[in-house]
Order: sequence, then C-alpha cells, then structure tokens
Amino acid sequence: MSQTVLITGCSSGIGRATAERFLDGGWTVYATARDLGEIENLDARGCRTLELDVTDNEEVERAVDRVFDEQGHLDCLVNNAGYGQFGPVEDVPMDGVVEQFDVNTFGPLRLIRAAVPRMRERGRGTVVNVTAGVGGLTVPGLGIYTGSKYGLESVTDALRQETGQFGVDVVTVEPGIVATDFYDRVLEEVAEADRSPAYADLYRVLDEISLVKTKPPGVNSPERVADRIHDVATAENPKPVYRVGPSAKLGTLAGFLVRGRVRDAASRVGLRVLSSDPAIRALRWWRKRRSE
Repeated sequence: MSQTVLITGCSSGIGRATAERFLDGGWTVYATARDLGEIENLDARGCRTLELDVTDNEEVERAVDRVFDEQGHLDCLVNNAGYGQFGPVEDVPMDGVVEQFDVNTFGPLRLIRAAVPRMRERGRGTVVNVTAGVGGLTVPGLGIYTGSKYGLESVTDALRQETGQFGVDVVTVEPGIVATDFYDRVLEEVAEADRSPAYADLYRVLDEISLVKTKPPGVNSPERVADRIHDVATAENPKPVYRVGPSAKLGTLAGFLVRGRVRDAASRVGLRVLSSDPAIRALRWWRKRRSE
C-alpha cells in the first residue's frame, strides 16, 4: 500500500520541492495551493493537486476528506503554507497581523484538527509543522512573523505530548534561512507599510532582504529542507525538532544564549552596523555580483 502525504503551500519554494521529493520517494502526493494554476506542473509530474486556502474551514475539510475518501488513510501531513509579514511591530497594520496569524498559526491548526483524529483512530501518522527559519531568536522587524510561528511551535509541542501515546508523531522543522520566493512577498509588504521615521534604519536593512535569494553562504536550498522533511516522515522514531543547516542551528543557539538586555544591546549595535552606508553598499554589491 502506497504511503500518502498532504502538503500545503506547494506553489513554490519548500512546498514544491517537498512535493517532488515525496513523489520521487514513491509516495502518493496531494499537493495543494490557493491557485491550482500555480501547481499544474506538479499535476503533470504525478501529484494529485487540490485547491486549498488554509484560512478557509470548508476547503480544509474538503481537502482532508478527499484524501481519506480516495486513499483511506493519511500517513503524513506537512503544514508548510505561510508567508512573512515583516516590519516594526508598531507599523504593521492590525489587519496584517490578523492575516499573518490566520495563515501561519490557525491554518495549520485547521489541518491538524481535520486530520489528526483519523490518524489517531488508525494508530499511526506524522504531522510536520514548518515553523520559523530560526527558532528561539527574535530580531527587530520580524516580531509579527516570528510570533505567528512561535505560536505554531507551542501548539506542536503540546500536540506531540497528547498524541504520542496513540502512535501519531508531531514534529517541528525549522528550515533555516532559505533561498525562495518567500522574500518577494516580504518586500511587497514592507514597501506598502506606513513607515514611521523612527525606524528608518530598520527599513534600510529590510529593503535589502532580497539578498537571501542570491544564496549567500549558510543559506539553504528548498531541496535541502525537502530532504529533511522526507527523512522525518520516513523515520521510525522522529525527534521533536529538526533544524536544517547552520543558520537554524546557530540562530537557535544564539537565541538561548543571548537574552534580555544583552540581546537588546546586540540588536542595537547590529542594526546600526547593517544600516550604515558602507554595509548597504556592500550588500548591494554582493547581490549584483551574485546575479551576474
């Protein structure tokens, strides 16, 4: 009997790479996205594609029902869909805050509530929640985004303790910094913000975030994260948390070691350095060099 996986957010990046990885591994793959047109090539490759907006309760129920109706089981649920609402906490509009949590926190919870009861009844299954790139470390300009992802990490921790006795594994994957189109929407959100002049230095740094797409040292590829998610799904006894690459591991370590006023001071110094003219010029030079 073929193993079955349902993956959210497959239009690009980690989600698309994960769908392809599971397909190559012989799984029956249900790849989802808000726009089916964006995953037509996954359909052509052999995935079963579904339209799914994780903020829509009816679409969530319909997607999970279809998997169980057609396969009779779901071996792995990968909650990957999400986006980044960057900017100073003071400047992010409340409707943006609500949308961020609806997609990144409540969306996975909707899928969990639809799928886990049937996994539990079967006595097996794995839930993989893709959270913030760097766990335990919050920096200026990312508070709303990381807040939504840390909320998901807390849910993941509790759910793992609740369902372990029933044979259902629940795992956090922290993907590190990944070179994907994720940052295109980030830049759109930042560009449209009503910018408080007090945060001019922070905005100078955020405006250069597309540097990540040029894949500087330490930045992961989507395929590397997809390999790790597939490893989790096929592990006999997966660990609670997997951190992919050096940025996730070092960032998490820094989050544990550098706290309180020490972190505040480090953030002020780091922001002052990164927003300086020489640093901005260096970032732009590097981006141009990598794109040539």
